[in-house]
Amino acid sequence: MSIEVLNESGAEVDEKLLGRLARHVLDGMRVHPLAELSVLLVDEAAMSELHEKWMGEPGPTDVLAFPMDELRPGHLSGGADEDGESDPGLLGDVVLCPAVAERQAATAGHGTAEELELLCTHGVLHLLGYDHAEPDEHEEMFGLQAELLKSWREKRDQR
Repeated sequence: MSIEVLNESGAEVDEKLLGRLARHVLDGMRVHPLAELSVLLVDEAAMSELHEKWMGEPGPTDVLAFPMDELRPGHLSGGADEDGESDPGLLGDVVLCPAVAERQAATAGHGTAEELELLCTHGVLHLLGYDHAEPDEHEEMFGLQAELLKSWREKRDQR
């Protein structure tokens, strides 16, 4: 699996930890081991620009997900060719804003690193086609998010 984490935010973030988390989420969701994912951390100005351009909403947001490949039935990433060989696919980009995450973390009563873990997991699930616009979708996506974060934290804390 190719996971690239780029920090252009100016904030101090454990990029390696976020990369391991993304791998944990993709493994937990049984995504093809050769899939590609990019996680980008940006400042509020860059996030505001992306938020306005792609979502039509002003100001920065916490996380945006930009899927690259259409998901095909039977595969969470890519598909299969005529010979049945797996096509790993390019999942897309998850963009995080640590400054927004820091404010949300303070409101939620936990640390910024935990908030970034939550947001990264949330973004990856969006790349995999999950959404939360409808109540049943919300329940499914947030349930998966909670399960993945719980297993991640148990694994992380054993290190």
